[in-house]
Amino acid sequence: MLELRTLHFEDLSVGMKDGLSKTISSQDVVGFAEITGDRNPIHLSEHFAARTPFGTRIAHGLYTAGLISAVLGTRLPGPGAIYISQNLRFRAPVRIGDTVEVTVEVAELMPDKHRARLTCICSVGGETVLEGEALVKVPSRADAAPPRIPA
Repeated sequence: MLELRTLHFEDLSVGMKDGLSKTISSQDVVGFAEITGDRNPIHLSEHFAARTPFGTRIAHGLYTAGLISAVLGTRLPGPGAIYISQNLRFRAPVRIGDTVEVTVEVAELMPDKHRARLTCICSVGGETVLEGEALVKVPSRADAAPPRIPA
């Protein structure tokens, strides 16, 4: 489990990176199917998946994308960040047993609205399986300051 790290807008700089590494288990994929209702047999049935171009079960693409959300919500920028948008390009499958490396990098800061654009890459064995960009609103230190009590 990722340790929480809270960064405010003022703590961010272009080029900052963080990430995580997660080995995908059958239990992860089954759990995601149960939560979302996406019971496509390519994710759940080895017999069905064997007849597809992938030859075996694969993880849901949005499960992999959810790992990006884990980085944004816990590490960069962390608690308090609000997702505004995310674009995704799925480039290759993630199979049961693959270890996904997620890297999120600050690409642009927009001070007027305390927003950050972050590039997001998920890879397996050095091959990019998912790439995209996220736009998030990041709390500023002023927003986090306790209210002043008049004397």
